Amino acid sequence: MAYHPDRLEHARSLQDQLVAWRRDIHMHPELGFEEYRTAKLVAEALTEMGIEAETGVGITGVVARIGEGKPVVGIRADMDALPINEENDVPYASQTAHKMHACGHDAHTAMLLGVARMLTEIPASERPAGEIRLLFQPSEERQDAEGKSGAMRMIDDGALQGVDHVIALHVASGLEAGKIEIRTGYAMANADAFRASIYGTGAHGASPHRGTDPIFILAQVLNAIYAIPSRRINPVYPSVISVGSIHTGDANNVIPTEVNITGTIRSYSSEVRKQLHEELARAFSVAKALGGDYRLEILPGYDATYNDPEVASLISQVTADMVGEDRLEPGEAGMGAEDFGYMTQLAPGAMFNLGAKYDDRDRGHHTPIFNIDESVFPLGTAILVETAFRLLQRKTES
Repeated sequence: MAYHPDRLEHARSLQDQLVAWRRDIHMHPELGFEEYRTAKLVAEALTEMGIEAETGVGITGVVARIGEGKPVVGIRADMDALPINEENDVPYASQTAHKMHACGHDAHTAMLLGVARMLTEIPASERPAGEIRLLFQPSEERQDAEGKSGAMRMIDDGALQGVDHVIALHVASGLEAGKIEIRTGYAMANADAFRASIYGTGAHGASPHRGTDPIFILAQVLNAIYAIPSRRINPVYPSVISVGSIHTGDANNVIPTEVNITGTIRSYSSEVRKQLHEELARAFSVAKALGGDYRLEILPGYDATYNDPEVASLISQVTADMVGEDRLEPGEAGMGAEDFGYMTQLAPGAMFNLGAKYDDRDRGHHTPIFNIDESVFPLGTAILVETAFRLLQRKTES
């Protein structure tokens, strides 16, 4: 299917509306599975476009279908915010204390609404046969009491049923505005967490020999943990274990009875994931050898996100056709996590990064000063539409 030269211009005509949607959502952030206002905004906007919106999918998600029959291409946007106090001095800053769209999900939602608007304005005769399914997903950032995220809940509710391909984008605050980064293969990691305790007997700080010191034991355990990726895992396979918190003790002259530790475990392959869990238990067993004891709990997190090579290649081609190959950046491997990977396990798909660097400051994701360049919204919207059209066309021709 040849690139339609007006696709990007069409998206640019929606710039003001895209920004308005994003800023409205940004000012009223909601945490995972609490996106009631955001879902209402989405549903009402779709209804105004003449699109039927199915609400309550995956608890607070919204699903809309444009076109009918096979094939089916899904486009996903996440809607949740983070528990962060915004520090940006902008007119559209968060109006809710300790809640902020610090990862760009407000922009993702606005651009998917832009996709809906474009599709309603493109005559059905000019759209490929099949269905484009819009997946407004809740709670990418956190899991519920049963350990399920928004993507998992939407899948449970049948939102991916019959989908042949699924695509998504993520704004990137550190990438030059208007550049596109797409990686083939694993793009995000398996992400598990652990929490553990090391037990000793405690003692007076002046008489450490009269007890078992869990802080001393911790020092040996940490050495064993940090040696796992470099000495226990085949170096050709990416892996990371990081300790994020250590809590113990209340007084400077009291050796405590226990130390509490939490951390994260990252990998790509399921085999390495399993080995990391086993090696972590082995590292903590050092505590027993030194006269103490331990408890270790591994908390399973998101599976790795895999970008299907054909879909990733298609996104690259769409980008090159739309704005030129010089706007493409080679995707770098990373150990971040995304629950979009559960969707790509059911249907071949890919996620690309949309460069949206705001200014010369480092406005990292998940920070109080995160912000993005809104001028890139039409490009992201147009790439999603064009990629979906080409996927429909390819599937129909095959």
